[in-house]
Amino acid sequence: MSDSHQHGDVRALPESRLWFAFGLTGTFMVVEIIGGMVTGSLALISDAMHMLTDAMALLLALVAIRAGRKAADLMRTYGYARFEILAAAVNALVLLGVAFYILYEAYRRLSAPAEIQSLGMMAVAAVGLVINLLSMRLLSGGKDESLNVKGAYLEVWADMLGSVGVLAGAALIWLTGWRWIDSAVAVGIGFMVFPRTWTLLRECINILLEGVPSGMSLQAVRETIAGTAGVAAIHDVHLWAVTQSKPMLTGHVVLLPGADGEQVRRDIEDRLQAGFDLHHTTLQMEREDRSPAEHIH
Repeated sequence: MSDSHQHGDVRALPESRLWFAFGLTGTFMVVEIIGGMVTGSLALISDAMHMLTDAMALLLALVAIRAGRKAADLMRTYGYARFEILAAAVNALVLLGVAFYILYEAYRRLSAPAEIQSLGMMAVAAVGLVINLLSMRLLSGGKDESLNVKGAYLEVWADMLGSVGVLAGAALIWLTGWRWIDSAVAVGIGFMVFPRTWTLLRECINILLEGVPSGMSLQAVRETIAGTAGVAAIHDVHLWAVTQSKPMLTGHVVLLPGADGEQVRRDIEDRLQAGFDLHHTTLQMEREDRSPAEHIH
């Protein structure tokens, strides 16, 4: 039987960069709220709501990283690494709620457009775009290692597009005087958030339900194990992930008569590592007289 005992993400997450991005995002969120109130721009206020969710995502990521580094104990044998999945799921739900609020407020204001100070709106949006680009740069190194960092990166990315939209909207209002553009931009920002938020939430739910990790095929894994020399049958094979970067597998392997169980186990692990980048496996080797068909289920 093989059982590796590394219970955290493979690489350290960029905590200092997260703190810096959190400081930038949180500070500018306040500036954008004030700017939206002063200029009368709903698009700026909606972008500030996105900034709020960005800040929440970054804060949750920081909390999750600290919790994930806590050692495993007798109550939580995998440690606290999965806390980041819970945090990412909460963040996705909050983001959906904010998006619905933005859509409602935009709909309400379309019937009665407010006065917009387009130049002030443009200036605040330009600064917001710079802040988003800086934050994206800070987070890009860790977005593929953690769902929480990925969630934060996606939110900053979407907010960057929102800042571009606000900037363009402000320019159009300044040129044409069409105040309804402000609400239209806010609606666009609201709709932009749904697909990426749903994708993030779906990934979190799959991990929490111990589903097969995204991008992996249980059938292909089973075929790889069954095709290893010395294997008569396999059963009770389970493939799941503790966190996005930590897939795990357990299973029972029935050996052919005369097969060396230790050698077969090593061969299976080598094939799983080479074919699926699967490094945490627990295999029980069995010798039974029943036919292979009786073991496959």
